Amino acid sequence: MLNIVITGAPGSGKGTQSDLIVKNYGLHHISTGDMLRAEIKAGSEIGQLAEHIIADGKLVPDNVMIEMLHKQILEHKDAKGFIFDGFPRTVAQADALDKMLISMGEKIDILLVMNVKHETLVERLILRGQTSGRSDDNKETIEKRLAVYTENTLPVIEFYRQSNRLTEADNNTTVEDCFAQIKKIIDAHQ
Repeated sequence: MLNIVITGAPGSGKGTQSDLIVKNYGLHHISTGDMLRAEIKAGSEIGQLAEHIIADGKLVPDNVMIEMLHKQILEHKDAKGFIFDGFPRTVAQADALDKMLISMGEKIDILLVMNVKHETLVERLILRGQTSGRSDDNKETIEKRLAVYTENTLPVIEFYRQSNRLTEADNNTTVEDCFAQIKKIIDAHQ
């Protein structure tokens, strides 16, 4: 089984590159953002809670995210592996994910960080908001989300760097060039 965490700031191309990884390697894509948006659309209790938190540019509590993720893993336990998109976003989530996978006889094989310049992220997110209608892709919320990312997720990257599981891809380029970098990383691991 191959398990990959793909992380990076909002707008760094995690979803786009995850789709390409799924297409080329047959992994099951777990996007916590997609899961939360589905809960919001369904009007569930988690969705109602998440909607207000996300609108403020903040992170949904760790315990809620971990519970949702564990359910997804169990529902797809026969997968060739997983690509975790947007999770973990805190060190507590990274630790919980490691423990969860170890209890299943698995581990994170690759932590892939998508590096993109700040101004490029803002441009991409504003454009995405105009085309997708996502309410959290507006200038004020974008800046809050990027600040939350810096505060909460950069320590996660350091957590993985210390365990020598960190790899980086430059996504200040085209989708194709970025995926070529990622493909080399995955192929070298297998």
